[in-house]
Amino acid sequence: MPTETVIQNSVMENSAEQSSLLTQIREVYHQPFLDLVFQAQELQRRFHPRNEVQLCTLANIKSGNCSEDCAYCPQSARYNTGIETWELPSLEEIRQQALDAKANGSTRFCMGAAWRTPPHQQAFNHVVEMVKTVVGEGMEACVTLGMINADQAKALKEAGLKAYNHNIDSSPEFYPEIISTRTIQDRFDTLKNVANAGIDVCCGGILGMGETLEHRLDFIKTLCELDHTPESVPINCLVPVEGTPLANQAPVDSFDLVRTIATVRIFLPEAKVRLSAGRLSMNDETQAWCFMAGANSIFTGEKLLTTNNPGMNRDQELLEKLGLKPQVLLN
Repeated sequence: MPTETVIQNSVMENSAEQSSLLTQIREVYHQPFLDLVFQAQELQRRFHPRNEVQLCTLANIKSGNCSEDCAYCPQSARYNTGIETWELPSLEEIRQQALDAKANGSTRFCMGAAWRTPPHQQAFNHVVEMVKTVVGEGMEACVTLGMINADQAKALKEAGLKAYNHNIDSSPEFYPEIISTRTIQDRFDTLKNVANAGIDVCCGGILGMGETLEHRLDFIKTLCELDHTPESVPINCLVPVEGTPLANQAPVDSFDLVRTIATVRIFLPEAKVRLSAGRLSMNDETQAWCFMAGANSIFTGEKLLTTNNPGMNRDQELLEKLGLKPQVLLN
């Protein structure tokens, strides 16, 4: 079993004498479960405050009618999923949503629009004003708008944007099985634009889409090899939605989820690891193991875009059971 010293040296120093990164990731993932989780928790305590969880709220600011064909997504116009659709809300609506989220303990307010890319300048300018509105209420602002260019990234940074979410979803090899309307290189290009503008990169993926274990390990490797290390890594479990191509996928094994989170924590020790979609189907014990393995952020609220999520009361009860405290922003 690799020692912590070997792992840290191999990840951070990339010595020529050491085995490939994918081999290292594979060895770490397959070590005895309790050793893996213990190692991940040691690193979490070294790089992050103990017993703190960042609460985030995700607002669906433009719902449905997306031109992309992401096989997991009920917002694609190509699938008949029966979701509600709407266009961008007013600034006052966003302000109130942000204030409600802040009152419930969230420090980051994320806004997601079902776009391939912002459709026109007027819509993008409105999102820029939304970012300013959220920042003005003392919260971290994050958006996910699909592909953006360098000028758009610069405008978002000037508005005060803290982070931009753009997931790679899975490994480069498996990615084309899920999406054909946007290449993984398109995603890398957007991540580069975001990072070059000085915006934190929020980048993760989805488990349970039919990928193999090797695909998951290569997904972690790809995250490690991004030009700019992600500030946060959302780990989602697929929420199957009737009408999408992945409606009948089997749920992710709980131990596989915990192992994935622990491995991400070990190889990206400074990133926030965000336990994201799929929590509604997890019991308290599974979520507790995820926190032990390195997750230190969750999305709160009744909805994650279009799928259900544990409500704030349930999350508060769980955090109290575990003795975990919501993170507080330091000015």
